[in-house]
Amino acid sequence: MNKVKGYHKIKDLAGKVINRETITYGIVGVLTTFVNFVSYELFFRLLKSNLIANGFAWVIAVTFAYIVNKRNVFHSKSEVLKDELVKVSKFFGARLVTLGIEQMGIYIFIEKLGIYRWIVKAALSVIVIVINYIFSKFYIFNKKRKSHN
Repeated sequence: MNKVKGYHKIKDLAGKVINRETITYGIVGVLTTFVNFVSYELFFRLLKSNLIANGFAWVIAVTFAYIVNKRNVFHSKSEVLKDELVKVSKFFGARLVTLGIEQMGIYIFIEKLGIYRWIVKAALSVIVIVINYIFSKFYIFNKKRKSHN
């Protein structure tokens, strides 16, 4: 009987975690990662620097991610320019945090330890996608309204 009860708890948790939003975010995350990887490779070939190439790729990928996440994942609309600017600032600010994590990982694992760059990029991308979802869901595109007293 406990096995069935445990199964239902896992099923309920999976139902809360795996939904239209998280699936769409995962698809957008894969597309954003593709944009990032292609941009990174192009800039790496041009500049021969992992960190600089990653920085340029980040700008392109984050801009893409903001537009697609806003419209297709979180269905966020801002009626006032100020609200939109706040969301853009939060989005890029949060992404700067994960860029720092990624740059630190690239520096340590590629530059210092000599691990193959695509293995490092792939592993870091998974970590960054999860952290970015948490920021987007609960901080940037949070649908809770502030009460104006």
